[in-house]
Amino acid sequence: MSANLNLDQPRSRAEFSQGLIWVALSMAAFIGMSVGSRELATSLSIRQVLFFRALVGLGIIIVLARQFLPEIRQAKMVRLHIIRNIVHFTGQYFWTIGVVLLPLASVFALEFTMPIWVAFFAWLFLKEKLTRPRILATLGGFLGVLVIARPGLGMIDPAASLVLLAAAFYALALICVKELTRECSPGVIVVWMILIQLPLGFVFALTDWQPVSWTDVPWMLVAGIGALSAHFCQAQALKRLEASVVIPIDFLRVPLAAIVGYYAYGEAIDLWVFLGGAIILLSNYQAVLRERRRYTGK
Repeated sequence: MSANLNLDQPRSRAEFSQGLIWVALSMAAFIGMSVGSRELATSLSIRQVLFFRALVGLGIIIVLARQFLPEIRQAKMVRLHIIRNIVHFTGQYFWTIGVVLLPLASVFALEFTMPIWVAFFAWLFLKEKLTRPRILATLGGFLGVLVIARPGLGMIDPAASLVLLAAAFYALALICVKELTRECSPGVIVVWMILIQLPLGFVFALTDWQPVSWTDVPWMLVAGIGALSAHFCQAQALKRLEASVVIPIDFLRVPLAAIVGYYAYGEAIDLWVFLGGAIILLSNYQAVLRERRRYTGK
């Protein structure tokens, strides 16, 4: 009995570490997707941005289609795939409007009202426990976001409201992904995302089509590869960690986005961004240490 327990502990510890690495990769990919989407939106409509992101994703999954074909043919949980992608596509549309009209740090800050919904939905649908470390990490991360964003009259903006709405849609979509990982591999979850969202995006884009030039192609690749990578990495993280663990760590996207916005677009950055980032980092560091002990028994 003791021997079996000792054999399981390194595997659990490795799985927890791998989950953290996948979260970090997803953060980098999400920021890349946001930059590519903003650049595309300078010449194309937001609806086209969604379509071309999915189109690039289709090109990638075609290359890998043989690997995923057997599992796709099984058509596991198709109904949940459809629900997840309709919800996610709607959230993407609202979020992309925010990326175009608001500073990147503000978009990610507003988006991170999502963990409150994730924790609630995870408790309601997945029966995950609302442990004290997770609650404190979520509250600490949200406090850090408030320090960075300093919401006031300047944040009462239609685009900001849409990002807040997108956060609720993203939370529900993420819970669907967590449920899908029970029977579907992360790669197949992403394949279904492209297969469902591509026709949605095409029909939607036809209602506001703008001329496309060759100079748009590099940004299509950045946005498309970033989107596909972000969701694949996030699904990999959720396969190893519970949803209410992954999302508080993901708060670090806010200060990272602020730095990218500063260097890429000259968006203002000040002490508040770093103070908020420190609060986010410290609150999540404590939560990660406690969750690691729970996974490893130490």
